[in-house]
Amino acid sequence: MATSRQIHLARTLEEKYGVIGKVAGRYVTAGLHVTMMHPTRYGPVHFVVQGNGLKLAVDVVTGGDATAAAELLKKKAELLKAKPVLVLYGDAKADAAKLAEMGVKVRRVRG
Repeated sequence: MATSRQIHLARTLEEKYGVIGKVAGRYVTAGLHVTMMHPTRYGPVHFVVQGNGLKLAVDVVTGGDATAAAELLKKKAELLKAKPVLVLYGDAKADAAKLAEMGVKVRRVRG
């Protein structure tokens, strides 16, 4: 169960960052620490999740080419020494088997 502070932070993230904040709020309510728009030389990672021995680099895809986003995310995650996680939000489609073969974990979030 999430604390009231976590719920407040999740709502604030959703208001400020929209869809990306909504997904990040799920990690916050799970009890993990989230850093938004972490910079790398390949561009910012939407958010980095840390806690319980995990370090995840997460990018959210709402449409477009998910395989290109996954390749770029993998490069960003290597720089941060984190595991790459690609979140497909809404009706975004991707070949999960191909992405898993690349070493990128795929999560689906229905809006």
